[in-house]
Amino acid sequence: MSVELPPGAGPSSRPGRLGVGVVGAGRVGAVLGSALRGAGHPVVAVSAVSEASRERAEALLPGVPVLDVAEVVRRAELVLLAVPDDALPGLVAGLAEVGAWQAGQIAVHTSGRFGADVLAPARAVGVIPLAVHPAMTFTGTSLDLARLAGCSFAVTAPAPVLPIGQALVVEIGGEPVVLAEGARGLYHAALAHGANHLVVLVAQAAEALAAAGVDDPGRMLGPLLEAALDGALRAEQPGDVGQRGPGAITALTGPVRRGDAGTVREHAEALTTFAASSGAVDVPAGYRALARSATQRALAAGLIAPAQATELLDAVAGMTRAAGSLQPEDDQPPGADDGPTPPQEDA
Repeated sequence: MSVELPPGAGPSSRPGRLGVGVVGAGRVGAVLGSALRGAGHPVVAVSAVSEASRERAEALLPGVPVLDVAEVVRRAELVLLAVPDDALPGLVAGLAEVGAWQAGQIAVHTSGRFGADVLAPARAVGVIPLAVHPAMTFTGTSLDLARLAGCSFAVTAPAPVLPIGQALVVEIGGEPVVLAEGARGLYHAALAHGANHLVVLVAQAAEALAAAGVDDPGRMLGPLLEAALDGALRAEQPGDVGQRGPGAITALTGPVRRGDAGTVREHAEALTTFAASSGAVDVPAGYRALARSATQRALAAGLIAPAQATELLDAVAGMTRAAGSLQPEDDQPPGADDGPTPPQEDA
């Protein structure tokens, strides 16, 4: 059932609209500020240091005054802190030292690493602390606004104010996921491992394909990787009773899944030769670590027999280490933006 608003009563006329101050007009801050504006929260000020951040603010937050950080905070009812992880604690404490925080304000930071505790200096003077991290990458353009729909946001806050963080996420089209303060480190490491290291894996595979004579490695890898990722993510969906099964490893294909140790040995030789000629010593080391992990997980999931796992692990252990490898020894287990000072243009 839809509700018709009176003439002239747009989103900004709804009850509970907050004046938003954006600290850091980076890829994250400018986009989330624009999303909050679209939900009816007027953006009253933004800080922007670099030329790129000023251009981004002009594109995504047209008409919003660009001010220094302390003034942005003083003018805002909701302060959106979109700065690098390492800069966040000092920024929050520094604003407290100059008396910029005001009782009753809402402070929302977008760091995946920290929970609400990093906002303790602001909370001490009556500020409501919220940690709201979107689990997606940002381009810093209007294209990101549509991608926010259905995006998961990790929300961490004291229990009495947790609904505020959840409501803000829902308002911009996201899906709030409540995360405990102590789980933020593991949460962020998991996202970085999955997203950032996936990029490294693609870079390694593409370099090897180029050396093999493939003119367009990205085009060749695209359908294969898209299908593999889709299958792995589908396998991670909870079952009918909401319990987690073996997970993504059940979507594994290739020589490890088949128990084909001979192919793994041939891969080892080819990649070691490639590394010796190209200097890409991280490629065979990365293959070795992931093949070992794939074998261990496939065995635990019952996808291969113990005898097959032994042969595969022997093949992996026999890989010749390329000179200068930065990877750990074989018997070791496998394992937001730049800028030194706030406000940061890319958070």
